[in-house]
Amino acid sequence: MLFQLAQLAVSLIAILLLALLARQLGLGGDVRLRTRAQALDEAAAALGGFEAVDVALDRAGIGALLRDSQGRVLLLRRHGAQFAARLLDSHADTRLDRNFLTIGTGDTSFGKVTLDLGDKAQVWAASLRRLGA
Repeated sequence: MLFQLAQLAVSLIAILLLALLARQLGLGGDVRLRTRAQALDEAAAALGGFEAVDVALDRAGIGALLRDSQGRVLLLRRHGAQFAARLLDSHADTRLDRNFLTIGTGDTSFGKVTLDLGDKAQVWAASLRRLGA
């Protein structure tokens, strides 16, 4: 009985130490895009040389759409504790529902993402039609 209690105590201490280590490393946090500057940094890190001139952030911070001066559109979306990015080449998988824009890239591993862009949703949906089908 005493051995089992000691084993339980050691297990609990080990779990608490792992939780503390994860917190110190910043693992498992609530990753969100909070500012335009943060979205620009993520886009530059994902695609070197991408300099956005227009940015639309999702209201919840789970993603963003960015356009550069050449008309290329980059989709950022949260993927675990990081952000993943894809250049959009088509509007075929794009659906508008009021303030929500659902965007698919055709890449099944990237999936679809629904962004709450507020009043900007209609403007971005219209501009994505220029990408081709």
